[in-house]
Amino acid sequence: MDSIIGTYECKVDAKGRLMIPAALKKQLTSSLKDGFVLKRSVFQPCLELYPMAEWNLMMQKINKLNRFVKKNNDFIRRFTAGVKMIEVDELGRLLVPKDLIAFSKISKDIVLSSAVNIVEIWDKELYEKSISGDDVDFADLAEDVMGNINDDNGIS
Repeated sequence: MDSIIGTYECKVDAKGRLMIPAALKKQLTSSLKDGFVLKRSVFQPCLELYPMAEWNLMMQKINKLNRFVKKNNDFIRRFTAGVKMIEVDELGRLLVPKDLIAFSKISKDIVLSSAVNIVEIWDKELYEKSISGDDVDFADLAEDVMGNINDDNGIS
């Protein structure tokens, strides 16, 4: 799958349904028939929406872990905690289960944010706080993460 692009603001109703914005839905068209997996994020108070093809790739990696190593087994349990298979209905709505709404502290206003090959689903206030930069110097982070990656010509 190609990378997903964009950040979209929308609302979730009292039942936990959200309408996928048209521009995002268009990018996910090839994934709509196969469905999605929705899970808790490992590092952030948000949810991660995996197209089924991306989830299957992740599971191939995880299935290589030796389950007789306690650390691996603990990781698998926590990584898959609260995982739900999700389908988008004919109106383009996605239902977020109540336990995942509680985990992510989602209220009415939410943000759907692309994260390369998945979509993060955030409570809008928590999303704004996470990208505000108050706790992280983004320039230093960018250098640490991407500073040693060069293309074939030695140019980033």
